[in-house]
Amino acid sequence: MAGADPAVDNGGVPPLPDDEVTVRLARLPGWARVGDEIERTYELASFPAAVAFVGRVADAAEAANHHPDLDIRYRKVRVALSTHSEGGITDKDFALATQVDGLAG
Repeated sequence: MAGADPAVDNGGVPPLPDDEVTVRLARLPGWARVGDEIERTYELASFPAAVAFVGRVADAAEAANHHPDLDIRYRKVRVALSTHSEGGITDKDFALATQVDGLAG
């Protein structure tokens, strides 16, 4: 369709403006912006607990069809979110970040 917004046609969501990212990060303790990503590092009780947490995150990410970068370092897991297809941070990133926080407890 001529003149249509490609992000809408593809089911995408546009990147959020910087001020909106700042406001939303204030509501997510522990999360920070690093370039075009939001990230948080979780410290779990043990290495097996960290791996199990990554499994829960993977299940939530797959269900949302939105996949974070995950980095396991012994008991620490870094989760980084960005909507690469949209070139920045979107609603999808904040929705999954909120889910991930719930999985960590």
